[in-house]
Amino acid sequence: MKPSKTSKQWMREHISDPFVQMAQKEGYRSRAAYKLLEINDKDHLIKPGMVLVDLGATPGGWCQVAGKIVGHSGKVIALDLLPLEPLRGVEFILGDFRDEEVLKKLEDSLQGKPVALVISDMAPNFSGVGAVDQDRSIYLAELALEFAFEHLTPEGSFLVKVFQGSGFEAYTKLMKTKFARVATRKPRASRDRSSEVYLLGTGKLE
Repeated sequence: MKPSKTSKQWMREHISDPFVQMAQKEGYRSRAAYKLLEINDKDHLIKPGMVLVDLGATPGGWCQVAGKIVGHSGKVIALDLLPLEPLRGVEFILGDFRDEEVLKKLEDSLQGKPVALVISDMAPNFSGVGAVDQDRSIYLAELALEFAFEHLTPEGSFLVKVFQGSGFEAYTKLMKTKFARVATRKPRASRDRSSEVYLLGTGKLE
């Protein structure tokens, strides 16, 4: 099967993307690393020694950023449907976050340690049907929020990727019932034409 015009256009754009080129040069596994770096520079979320959970971690760009900052005294627990090539200091769980058994593995791996930060770059496998994909995306974000609220320390923070569209406003309102402050972040490495934004919740409410 010949590549479609859309896939050829995406490949050209991907290859010429300055963040892709920078990631290759600097040894990051994905351009997404620069999204987290920019947000962290602004909000100072990741600190040495903290326990951090990375949802939707593969291929590992966010894990690389987080692992370097938390250091040997900290811990990064990562989860994804797709395999993750090993990274020093990162404990990886392969599985579907929607699966109760996988969620139990994630909770067990915490060993009762309080979580200071949950970051979620999860996205569904896109079907090409906009309404369906948006609903799936919001559902994943809701599950991530539920997990974060249950496991975060009172001072903990939650960073989640959400696509603007149906359900976005309702999800933002839901986050505001869980956190004292909810901010929107659109890092430069997030393409302008993409509807993705990152919502940051701080000041967990009891």
